[in-house]
Amino acid sequence: MEHEQAPQPVDWTAGSWLGQPVRVEATPAGELLVEPAAGSDLWRHTSYGFVHDDAPALLAPFAVGSAVEVSFRLDYTEQFDQAGVLVRVDEEHWVKAGVEVSDGQPQVGAVVTRGVSDWSVAPVPEWAGREVTVRVSRAGDALTVRARVAGQPWRLVRLAPLAPEAVATAGPYCCAPTRGGLTVRFTGWRHGPPDAALHE
Repeated sequence: MEHEQAPQPVDWTAGSWLGQPVRVEATPAGELLVEPAAGSDLWRHTSYGFVHDDAPALLAPFAVGSAVEVSFRLDYTEQFDQAGVLVRVDEEHWVKAGVEVSDGQPQVGAVVTRGVSDWSVAPVPEWAGREVTVRVSRAGDALTVRARVAGQPWRLVRLAPLAPEAVATAGPYCCAPTRGGLTVRFTGWRHGPPDAALHE
């Protein structure tokens, strides 16, 4: 998927934290290391019966007619470890998209929440150990979620509704629902124009 303008880097200091991480460290190489609290998660009701709204997410305004990209190293391996992009309107309306370890392997997917959560995943074992980029475009009444690893084409992950008038924020998130000690290495955060079209 080509873009007319290259996305521009966003400084880590440009966002505000939703959910406080245990530890945050900016590296000399410009990366951001984030340790989420044990048991942190984002989910509402469906199947599991619980509500969690305490994952650390670094969020900045996300307007219609723009896109956000987050890159991170897929070097985590424990059940439900996850990282990616969170788009948030409020506690009942949000989308998280990225790579989550489930049933022993990394899965690219998204959770779309409108009062209750849904979840879709697809296995990507070949992405293990690599840098993953998740891109969310906001145009009209829709969010278009894509993801890839370096050297590969964008993969469509999800198309989800979001009202044009909704005031949203977006940025990198991570959580560790089943353990403590996870550290996610975020390697980039960028804003730019949205994808020109859903299909080439």
